[in-house]
This record gives sequence, structure tokens and C-alpha cells, in this order.
Amino acid sequence: MRTFVALTPLAGTLALPFLVPVLMLKVGIGTAVGMAVLVSTLWFVLMLRTAEMPGHH
Repeated sequence: MRTFVALTPLAGTLALPFLVPVLMLKVGIGTAVGMAVLVSTLWFVLMLRTAEMPGHH
């Protein structure tokens, strides 16, 4: 799980800039923007869910 937590920011940072231009070329700008919003939102939620926050005592 620690590896997954460590790789989550890196995966989103690399995937998003690659995904958007490819989608723009293949399917169009509207779909690329929609996917950018969707992927960014999912990435953000995933990072929040896997964040290692200090416990409350």
C-alpha cells in the first residue's frame, strides 16, 4: 500500500499531460477537456483517500 501511495502523485502527473493531447488528436477538444476534468477529479479523490494523515489523539 505504501508503494501505491507513493506512486499516486507521480502517476497522475505523468498520465494527465499525455492523455489530453492524445485525446485531442483522436476524438476532439471537447472530449479531451471532459476527460481532463474527469481524470483530474478521480486523481484528486484517489490522492485524498490514500493520504497518510496523522491520527487524532
